[in-house]
Amino acid sequence: MTRILGIDPGSRVTGFGVIDSESNQSVYVASGCVRVREGNLADRLRIIFEGITDVVGTHRPDEIAVEQVFVKRNVASALKLGQARGAALVAGVRASLPIFEYTPAQVKQAIAGKGNADKIQIQHMVRLLLQLSTSPPEDAADALAIAICHGHTGQTLARLNAASSRGGAARR
Repeated sequence: MTRILGIDPGSRVTGFGVIDSESNQSVYVASGCVRVREGNLADRLRIIFEGITDVVGTHRPDEIAVEQVFVKRNVASALKLGQARGAALVAGVRASLPIFEYTPAQVKQAIAGKGNADKIQIQHMVRLLLQLSTSPPEDAADALAIAICHGHTGQTLARLNAASSRGGAARR
């Protein structure tokens, strides 16, 4: 069983979701949000770092999966998002955890079957996949989706690597 921390970075709200994953089965452990009040950017980044550090300390994940920054229109927002993402990543790196990255389209494809799924579809699918009684808040649902995506993708890659290793050894 692998414990995965999914992170949906944001400069105001950073979502987190923790699951246990094995054989394409995902079990809900915890989720929530690190919320940042108004203030200077350095203080907000410290709060994100400390919040994710607390989550890592409490839930002891084996791996971290994080969403990559996506620039749609506003470059200034993308820069702030990248800095928030960096604060969250440093919390994982400081704990010596392996970090995996996924694009928003990869996460949506893995969870909803299409790379352009909307937030409501992601919340609904996360609720179904984790057998939750209610949908988690939007940012927490996105973080859980990232963790689920990694759980499925990571296991598939491990099986492919194992198969190619066996095939390579047989050819020698």
